[in-house]
Amino acid sequence: MRDLPEDDDWTAARLRAIGDRVRAERRRQRLTQDEVWQAARVDRRTVQNIEAGREMKLTTLLRIAWVLDVPPADLLR
Repeated sequence: MRDLPEDDDWTAARLRAIGDRVRAERRRQRLTQDEVWQAARVDRRTVQNIEAGREMKLTTLLRIAWVLDVPPADLLR
């Protein structure tokens, strides 16, 4: 078992990486943020926040993974 680092910088880096993967997959599929938030039935700002690497709910990430038709693990890796 590992101890947590003294600061939370590592969590911010991981959130940014998840957001980058969501954005990359959305762009790969040539989808707009509008198309994704409407299909996932979430707020527009929510998709913007996820792609910016801000806090996100797991349920929202699952909805977006569903819309993008990718395994959630691919976004979390």
